[in-house]
Amino acid sequence: MKLGVHIGYWGLGLTSEDQLNIVQEAERLGYDSVWAAEAYGSDTATVLGWLAGQTSKIRLGSGIFQMPGRSAAMTAMTAATIDQLSNGRMILGIGSSGPQVAEGWHGQRFGKQLQRTREYVAVVRMLPEGPGKALKLTISTVQDRIPIYLAAIGPKNTALAGEIADGWIPTLFSPEHVSELRPLLEEGAARSGKSLDDFDMAPTVQVFVTDDLQAARDGMRPFIALYVGGMGSRKQNFYNQLVCRYGFEAEAAVIQDLYLEGKREEAMAAIPDALIDSVSLCGPPDVVRERLEIYRDAGVGTLGVTPIAFTAEERLTQLRLIAELAAA
Repeated sequence: MKLGVHIGYWGLGLTSEDQLNIVQEAERLGYDSVWAAEAYGSDTATVLGWLAGQTSKIRLGSGIFQMPGRSAAMTAMTAATIDQLSNGRMILGIGSSGPQVAEGWHGQRFGKQLQRTREYVAVVRMLPEGPGKALKLTISTVQDRIPIYLAAIGPKNTALAGEIADGWIPTLFSPEHVSELRPLLEEGAARSGKSLDDFDMAPTVQVFVTDDLQAARDGMRPFIALYVGGMGSRKQNFYNQLVCRYGFEAEAAVIQDLYLEGKREEAMAAIPDALIDSVSLCGPPDVVRERLEIYRDAGVGTLGVTPIAFTAEERLTQLRLIAELAAA
């Protein structure tokens, strides 16, 4: 199981120098990849282009490029450019985002996401060869084929990832439920006549290693409450629906009600410890070491870790701890 580090959104609490130190330390520690995110602040492409010139080995992943924010052609152009700048280290992670970002921020209608994603990936794959006699992507890539990873959590989108992508980026991933998720990937792979032998399951996981288990769990609460409670409407919150499928239907309803009523502290307090432990890596080193084995046994190929820490030094400490525990 390879390690990746997620540096999230640029400019939130850390300086550019802080972020660069984290990425360069991850490279020194042997992390396979670094992933940058975008929502309605910093963009991913600029960050990856900047990192390309200041690293030499670590792979550069878009985690993720928002499909409603770019045409498929622009995504292909951007990925090819970063691949060339980095001498072949680009991983193209894409996703449809949610209705709030697609419609409220990018002004793009949110609907028919399966069809849109299928067509989007087809265009990105096609452009290096050219869609017709008139146009062809004029920049060459270093890699023969830039790997495409699909961010998905719904059952149909997860199956689509197995069918058309090289990897899958789930959020709030529970390795205990992989027996329910892997058949979806296999269903998709079967549709395209391929196996999952070379397919990369690459979940994003929040990490907080500390002997204080309660403090570690509490560190996870803001993220989980935001996604389960506030990332979407009552009727269309994919993350809420996901944890319902994990068996937390009643708890998910309470978290959402409290969060949407503006009672965020109460929403965070309503998150059961069992849910936190299921979708994150938190607690004493021996607990985290055992959890890493569970992720490995679940078939995770790349574990993308997001250190939960407020300072650059704390994040560096978390990176080192995870590298040490994963190697043990």
